[in-house]
Amino acid sequence: MLDVHRLRILRELKHRGTLAAVAAAMAYAPSSISMQLSQLEDETGVTLLERVGRSVRLTAQAELLVSHTEVLLELMERAEADLAASSHAMTGTVRLATFQTVALALIPPALKQLRAEYPQLRVEVSQLEPEQALPGLVAHDFDLVIAHEYPGHPLPRLPQIEHQTLVRDRLHIAVPTEQGDRTLKLADLADHAWVMEPTGTPARRWCEAVCREAGFEPNVRYCSYDLLLHVKLVEAGEAVALLPDLVWAGAGPTVAQHRLAGPHNNRHIVAATRRGANGHPAVLAVRQALLEASATGR
Repeated sequence: MLDVHRLRILRELKHRGTLAAVAAAMAYAPSSISMQLSQLEDETGVTLLERVGRSVRLTAQAELLVSHTEVLLELMERAEADLAASSHAMTGTVRLATFQTVALALIPPALKQLRAEYPQLRVEVSQLEPEQALPGLVAHDFDLVIAHEYPGHPLPRLPQIEHQTLVRDRLHIAVPTEQGDRTLKLADLADHAWVMEPTGTPARRWCEAVCREAGFEPNVRYCSYDLLLHVKLVEAGEAVALLPDLVWAGAGPTVAQHRLAGPHNNRHIVAATRRGANGHPAVLAVRQALLEASATGR
């Protein structure tokens, strides 16, 4: 009989890449991780790891074991969800990761509602960009990830992850208020300085593509994940930007906004969960609270 705990260690190595990372994630000494994997090799009778320089990689047999381990873990999560659903009390911990805009606009009202309705439910929140949070969801570091999808740049659809759209977040051309008294098109901003998210992010790729469709290469002078900094630079007249509605967190905009032409002027705010945990009552409660916060706060 294969040991499930050792199988999980092998799976952790697949997702985290190094023995040191697995040891840190599971609060073990690296020597203990190596010993557990050696014992798993003895149980299976096959070689699971091979040396590549100073690191290791999984063999084909190890990859096969990991694929079966994914199924086992999903079944275990479904069992936990069914057990939780059979109880009348909403307890436990939901580990949530989200990006800045949602953290500011939706998390506080959602937490307030959850505290009133389910005082025994603990919600832990980490602020991370989707490209860091989604691998953590796969690795079981988080139970729920709130991410964004920009037009033409969908999130990767992994087989063990399910997605639900929470909000369609409209995107606008944002300029200083003194430019708000006339009709403005994106092409009118070809000579302006821009603030955008860093190179390689979905938001940056989308913004650049929209500008190129309008006939110009944007002069990106400022880069930041922080959309509040984007707002401040637009307020100061130092840059123009493409900003979503949620950045105002239910308050009125402090800069002039112009409608972005074309059909692709919304980003989607998406809730991502592992398939096994998707029906867990606590995960459903947190997701519902975020849905209600998005409906009342905009």
